[in-house]
Amino acid sequence: MSLYLSVESQLPFMRRYARAVTGSATTGDTLVESLLTRMLGRNFDPPADPSDEVLLFTELDAIICEQIDTQNSTGPLPPMAQKDRRALLLVAMEGLSPQDASAVLGVSVDEIQSLLKSAEEHLKATLATDVFIMEDEPMVAGHLAMLVSDMGHHVVGKATTRTDAVAGCLTSKPKILLADVQLADGSSGIDAAHEITAAMDIPVVYITAYPQRLLSGSGDKEPAFMVAKPFRPAMVKAVISQALISRSAAFSTSR
Repeated sequence: MSLYLSVESQLPFMRRYARAVTGSATTGDTLVESLLTRMLGRNFDPPADPSDEVLLFTELDAIICEQIDTQNSTGPLPPMAQKDRRALLLVAMEGLSPQDASAVLGVSVDEIQSLLKSAEEHLKATLATDVFIMEDEPMVAGHLAMLVSDMGHHVVGKATTRTDAVAGCLTSKPKILLADVQLADGSSGIDAAHEITAAMDIPVVYITAYPQRLLSGSGDKEPAFMVAKPFRPAMVKAVISQALISRSAAFSTSR
């Protein structure tokens, strides 16, 4: 597969990474468009060793760094723009190996390991909060509870139906909701999440085997945070952290 053909398959993941790093869907998509424009505007002569995925993310991260350098002179950086958080996103969310992530960021594999540890410790220390889990499979709900507890969060409630989820959230007042799409009684987790977020301003992370139900083709209508089942624990942790950081940044900006 040529590099140009591989862009199509990697585009959703590059958009996800750019959005996560910048904390903005609009900015992230603009940076990906800048990458595509650069590729079309010159003859791309990749080295023989890196895979297309590594090369694309390397080029994208370089563009992101240019944006970071510009923003650094005008104000604080988005939290996920720090190098250790970018390393975590590449490995935990995008599934790159530490070796590939080291190539993208231009550091040694040993440094990648240090960056990952730093990011995990920082996020655990600063983001601990109350979580509600809306999931109809007991084993999955238990696994998610274990993951968020390991991140330093506190599970304040679980529900398997829309009615119980809405009532539970209104009572426990969580700061983030983990939501399945298909609930135990056939009710909709999407409807439940909409009802909950209408009453309280909290982020929702959809963790579902039916991601197609959430993909409208319109960026402003698609959920910002979604993990497809079967999931990788590291990705669930990364997306939860991203959701909490984005919510915190939005709250700070609105004050």
